[in-house]
This record gives sequence, structure tokens and C-alpha cells, in this order.
Amino acid sequence: MKSTVEHLSPTRVRINVEVPFDELKSNFDQAYRKLAKQVRIPGFRPGKAPAKVLENRIGRAPVLDEVIQEAIPAKYLEAVNAGEVRTLGRPDFEVTKIEDGQTLEFTAEVDVRPEITVPAFGELAVTVDEQEVSDEDVTTQLDELRARFGTLTGVARPVETGDFVIVDLSATVDGEEVEEARTSGLSYEVGSGQLVEGIDDALVGAAEGETKTFNTTLVAGEHEGREAEVTVVLSSVKERQLPELDDEFAQLASEFDTLDELKGDLQTRLARVKKMQQGVQARDKVLEALLETTEVPLPEGIVQGEIDARKHDAVHAFDHDEAKFGAWLTEQGQSEEEFDAELRKAAEQAVKTQLVLDSIADAEQVTVSDGELTERIIYQAQRFGISPDEYVKRAQQSGQLGAIFADVRRGKALASVVRQAEVSDSTGQKLDLDELFGETKSDEDGQE
Repeated sequence: MKSTVEHLSPTRVRINVEVPFDELKSNFDQAYRKLAKQVRIPGFRPGKAPAKVLENRIGRAPVLDEVIQEAIPAKYLEAVNAGEVRTLGRPDFEVTKIEDGQTLEFTAEVDVRPEITVPAFGELAVTVDEQEVSDEDVTTQLDELRARFGTLTGVARPVETGDFVIVDLSATVDGEEVEEARTSGLSYEVGSGQLVEGIDDALVGAAEGETKTFNTTLVAGEHEGREAEVTVVLSSVKERQLPELDDEFAQLASEFDTLDELKGDLQTRLARVKKMQQGVQARDKVLEALLETTEVPLPEGIVQGEIDARKHDAVHAFDHDEAKFGAWLTEQGQSEEEFDAELRKAAEQAVKTQLVLDSIADAEQVTVSDGELTERIIYQAQRFGISPDEYVKRAQQSGQLGAIFADVRRGKALASVVRQAEVSDSTGQKLDLDELFGETKSDEDGQE
């Protein structure tokens, strides 16, 4: 087999392949076996007719078609490996010449990973927010903890923000009742924003037993997007009384004996959380700086595939009803053209990120261990509320295991870049990246 690679652009190639027929013997044998099972020939059991008898019966053309369909993908992969072509996506095949008994010639046009020159990672400098734990931060945590141990007490006064109420709800659209919107005995914290828009304004100032009505736009159900008139009947009003902030509360809410010990523990925990937030910000800003300083030709086919996938996910939420999706965009004050423009921008950024991090992973020889892959699978399974085995099964069925592996590898590549970059906080103090991300394991540790 002979093959040549013709570069059409920085992101696309044409692979020209010439295959002698003597290399297709196994493909012909397979084609004869497959076709023989499909054709009934008198005097022969299914699948047992000799090749010449079969060809006399159905002709040469079906045999050649079957050989070509089987041979081209395999010979294409041979040519890709021989030419060390880093392909992306699916190729477009074209048979350019068939000389029966002599040669098969075809071309394959396919997107490829472009050559990328990344900046020196040590020259990347970013600034992240200072992450000092204030007294106000500790007080906020204490108030949230007190709320968990608070008690609800009935009050004889109008509703205030923060009160807990029991309400009955009903709604109508164009005078017709919305059955799925009817509920009774519902407990709700006023001001939490967990129910329909407008209910907080309607409830504040209302008295027990009072009925209020307001208009809102329904966000789910059969009447999604329609304006409804909502009626709310207030059954009871309770306020939350918080426990006193003292040593007794510390003993109730924690394993500590004194309030000072509890405060110290909260401060330590908050400092740890803020360090993690600082690490996330450092990662995001280093990636942003890396992408801004790296030129990447984008393969249009891969970008379009990303656009199509994102558009599919967006419309899927509306049962793939384009009209409903268009109406929703209008409600959001956005045209389809604006949505498509934002979609393309996001897709191009995603593809650029993948290409840059893959290039770095190759250059840094980043590997992914079984443990790291398992850790990601467990994390993803927990996110979706399923077992790791079920998540792996679904990933295999959808062909996503490779994508999971690639994501882990890209994450490790980015971590390597962040460690080499210069990261300072808003006060100018350089951050200890080992403290943020943990110490780098040696090669021996990694092999262990």
C-alpha cells in the first residue's frame, strides 16, 4: 500500500491511498462469506457457494462494493498511522480509481490537530483575590449554624421577610385553572425566592387568613411561558428564634466546649475553603492567560460539531420543539442570531481549550493512571446520583469513556501549567502553589 499526505490547510489534510488488489484477499474472502449467506443458490447450503458460482449469480459489482466498504476504513487507519497524522473527527472518503484485479485508489479528507506553539509557562502571570477570613465571615457561618438549631414560633403580626408561612396556592391562565399549580399546606420561607416570582412581594405585609393575588409567568408545565394569575391564602405565620450565641450553643452545635473554640474551628475551615477558591481562580485565570497568548487555527468541522452538540442540548430541554425554543429566546430578550453567535463563540473557545491542553499533555508526556480515572468516574457518578458501575455502563454505550479519559488528562496538563506560572494575590504576595494544589509527586511516587 502507498499513501501520501497533502496539507490543505493548517487544520485539514487529504490522504491519498493506493492499495494493490493482492492486499485485499482477506477482504474478498470476507465479502464472499457475507454475501453467500444472503443469497440462496440451488444445490448449495447457505454460505457454502464457491466464489465463482456466487459471482456468476449476483455479478462482480456487489462483491467489489462490499470489499470497498470493508477495506477503505482499515487502509485509512494504516495510512494515518504510517503518516503519523493526528486526525480529528470523521474523514470524508472518495474512491478515485478502481482497476479490478489491479489497484484501488481513494482519498480521505479529515481535520487534523494543528501545530501549536505555547508560551513559556513561567512567563504567565496572573493575580487572584486575597483570601483573608474576616470576622464577618465567621459571624455569617455562626448565623447559618444558629439557623439550623432555631425554633419556629407563631406570631400575631403581618408577614416579614424571613418568616415561615403555611400557604395554599392556585393559579389560572385565561380564567382556566392550572391543575398542576394547585397545592395546599405548603411551608415556605418568605424571601428565599424558592417559589414563583412575585409571591414574596405579595406575602410581605399580609396577615394570617388573608388572601392575595398576583400575576406571574409560569416557568414549567403545560402552560410554561404563559402569564398566570396566582392566588395565595395565608394560613399561618411563624418566625424563627435563634439560640443565644454562647458556650452552651457551642456544645449543642459542635464537639467543642466553648464558643471561642467553635469560632476558631470555623475560621480554620473557612480559610481552607477560601484557599480552594483561590486555587480555582488561579486555574481559571492561568487558562485564560494561556489561551489569550496562544494562536490556534481552529478546525471548522470540529467547531461545527461542538456547535451542533450544544444546540441539540439547548433544544432538547424543549422536547426538540424549535418553535418553543424560539419563543423562549424571545422571552429572554435574545434573537436566534444572537444566540447562534454566542454559541459559536463558546464552541470555538471550547475547541481551542481542548487543542491547547492536548498539545501540552503530549509535550509534557502526561499520563492518566487507573486510580485517577476511577476517581473521576466516582465523582461523575455521584453528580448524577447513580452507581459507578452504572455510570461506566452508560459511558460505554454512548462512547464517552475516551472523553472522560481526555478530560482527566487535560486537567493534569493545566495543573502542570499553573504550577509553573506566577500567581500572586491582590496584595502582590506570591502564592505557594504547593499549598494550593498539594506537592508534586515524583516519578517514582507516580509509578508506585
